[in-house]
Amino acid sequence: MGKWVNINDMNNKINTSLFIACQQCDALYDKPKLKQGQLAKCNRCGSTLIERKVDPVNRSFNWSLAGLILMLPAILLPIMGVTLAGQFHQASLFDCILVLIDRGFFMIASLVFLFAIAVPIVRLAGALYISYSFKFNKLNPSLLQFFRAYHHLDHWAMLNVFMLGIVVSMYKLIDDTELSVNFGLLSFVFWLICSTMSAAALDQDYIWDKLEKAFTKK
Repeated sequence: MGKWVNINDMNNKINTSLFIACQQCDALYDKPKLKQGQLAKCNRCGSTLIERKVDPVNRSFNWSLAGLILMLPAILLPIMGVTLAGQFHQASLFDCILVLIDRGFFMIASLVFLFAIAVPIVRLAGALYISYSFKFNKLNPSLLQFFRAYHHLDHWAMLNVFMLGIVVSMYKLIDDTELSVNFGLLSFVFWLICSTMSAAALDQDYIWDKLEKAFTKK
């Protein structure tokens, strides 16, 4: 929980041409300068206007690095095993894509690969690159365009949808078969958590402010 800051008190302390609008009621305020852990709320509707996250660079760097480490076991290790009529079968995320291709479901296989593997990997790599650049002070003008493109990946990461599909499948099969949870499923769950947290830990306002001060005035 961040420390609440009265927006009127902040407006009295700053003199800036930057403004921020409330996303709920469209009230307009001078953009406050906050410290880590602080947030500013709208005086009209009480919604959060802006929040400074605590240690966003290091947290995002650690989450994204952990996610990339978990990438291979999450994709290649068996997710779960199924015992039916005395036969045991197990499959990984990559095996599922190969089965779809083998049965002629090329479009579905492409979508699963894109949303469950490709986009999450690019998203984690992007978060790692951004946090690495800030952590070791290796900023460059191209990071502005890269960070703009990074925002679009939030709408294309479907790991949570694929996880929901796994849970639904397990629920439907549990009465008719014997299911065993393998290490691949645990890796996939932690991979999902790391992918989500690496993006959530990034403080977008802080990054934009730093990039704009570093490059837009040059």
